[in-house]
Amino acid sequence: MQTQASHRFADVTPRKMRPLAQLVRGKTVDEAVQLLRFLPNRGARLIEGVILSARGNAIDQGAREADDMILVDCRIDCGPTFKRIMPRARGTAFAILRRLAHISVVIVDADDIEVKEKPNKRSRKVAPVVKTADAATTAETTTV
Repeated sequence: MQTQASHRFADVTPRKMRPLAQLVRGKTVDEAVQLLRFLPNRGARLIEGVILSARGNAIDQGAREADDMILVDCRIDCGPTFKRIMPRARGTAFAILRRLAHISVVIVDADDIEVKEKPNKRSRKVAPVVKTADAATTAETTTV
């Protein structure tokens, strides 16, 4: 079962909220709410509210275990930009851009998800070899 919720025209810039969305993407609803609850950002409160709204929508539609649902998509899109002018010295003006964001969250039942393993690119790397400074021993040690 797939459920979604959105918050449009959020008064935080998308650039400040996208790292928070990456933090909770792929987690269960309960884990995501616990992660966001202890972050000091105002964007964290907004994303947390949208996640709780999606959970409430799932309960309303008859989901059995709404806390175990998985956040498949947490997307922060750009909204409209309000443009203002700040007067500066010698008759010039600087632009002030007030950016808004659209938050959308999609949660899915844990039973409906297929787990696909991606190849890890970092696992193919060889650990760097560090030579010891002691001239008496020629042994090399690897660090991970």
